[in-house]
Amino acid sequence: MIWYPFTLQYEPEIPLKIVRAEKEFLYDEAGNSYVDAVSSWWVSIHGHNHPKIIQAMKDQLDRLDHVLLAGFTHDPAENLASELLKITEGLFHKVLYSDNGSTAVEIMIKLAYQYFQNQGESERNIFLKWNVSYHGDTIGTMSVGGDSVFNRVFAGLFFPTQEFTSPNCSFCPVGKKPDSCKTECADAIETFFKKNPKRVAGIVIEPLILGSGGMIFYKEEVLQRLERISKEYGALLLVDEVFTGFGRTGFFFAYQRAKIKPDLIATAKGLSGGAAPIAATLVSKKIHSIFVIPEPEKAFYHGHTMTGNPIACAAALASTKLMYEENRLDQVALLEVKLKKGLETVRKEFADLIRDVRVLGAVGVLELEVGEQSGYTYPGNKVLKKKFLEKGVVLRPLGNVVYIAPPYGISDDSLEKIFRVIRETLAEIYSGK
Repeated sequence: MIWYPFTLQYEPEIPLKIVRAEKEFLYDEAGNSYVDAVSSWWVSIHGHNHPKIIQAMKDQLDRLDHVLLAGFTHDPAENLASELLKITEGLFHKVLYSDNGSTAVEIMIKLAYQYFQNQGESERNIFLKWNVSYHGDTIGTMSVGGDSVFNRVFAGLFFPTQEFTSPNCSFCPVGKKPDSCKTECADAIETFFKKNPKRVAGIVIEPLILGSGGMIFYKEEVLQRLERISKEYGALLLVDEVFTGFGRTGFFFAYQRAKIKPDLIATAKGLSGGAAPIAATLVSKKIHSIFVIPEPEKAFYHGHTMTGNPIACAAALASTKLMYEENRLDQVALLEVKLKKGLETVRKEFADLIRDVRVLGAVGVLELEVGEQSGYTYPGNKVLKKKFLEKGVVLRPLGNVVYIAPPYGISDDSLEKIFRVIRETLAEIYSGK
């Protein structure tokens, strides 16, 4: 009946039917509970069914369900835009709404491309990307993503890009250690700019964490160098904050942690706390000013039926306010400490099996040592996921990478259960116990 996402159609798994959720827990039709250790694809940052978000949506339903946002407006869209611009401390000038992260990134790409087209710089049509990156599943976002099982079959539809080896501070691609690193991983990008000073429209990046590519972390200094390079050569810096936005790295946005000023950012997922589909692309004044012109053919013709839906905006506004009211960033700082402690315990117990442990903000990662079988299609992934679920924890390893990205206010008991279940599962699968 349903074609479930990211699910093999040959002998597909029978999906678990969830009937309700609360805080960090999901409940199935038999009444069993599960700790949602991945925030249901990273969206439920406040936990499930937060009463303030639900009430905001109910209140909005009593007033206005939907109205097109072309030629009309409403309070939830205006108030949310105002709040987003305040959070970003005046760096951005306009908010363009959409309904998912892929589209928010697609809008960044289109804006960057047309920004130069409007100025007659048609030769600026190349976007730079990293080989281990994921920005979504539209044709545009797949074009700026790295080669992977997600997009490989569609390569013939992509527009031209230039790919570079991704930074990776756990396994440096140029053999450096953190204390000797001078961001040499960005040398090739700067060299490309020197040879093609007026060809690049923008650099498209996930800041600090390469999410679906394997939860790979890299230094803030890399972002700072990319900012300097893009500004020096007049290109734009496009930052995909779909995953990292709304506190996941310990700041509202990862670019703030890195102390850089991108030209465009895309945000989604935690924006509504998982209660409604909504995304936003934030646009700097420099970009917007190029579209404030009388020629109609130079307008930005992009929109969606549900753009700025009042109910979704009300949910996002409530979610944004909760970041302050319930001290989410303080929770993330504390969660970071707990994740480091818990995962280090796992590392000590399974030293021969663990290739790497890394933690940044509310993301904890165990990378398993499985030899040449590593990667997203690692066959043991299915077994791990099944075992975790049987023990009452929702974890969806990215191949041989087991990661935890829970709601920020997760209880200590639930966190300890996650660590215990990981230890038990690793012992059963890899130690023959």
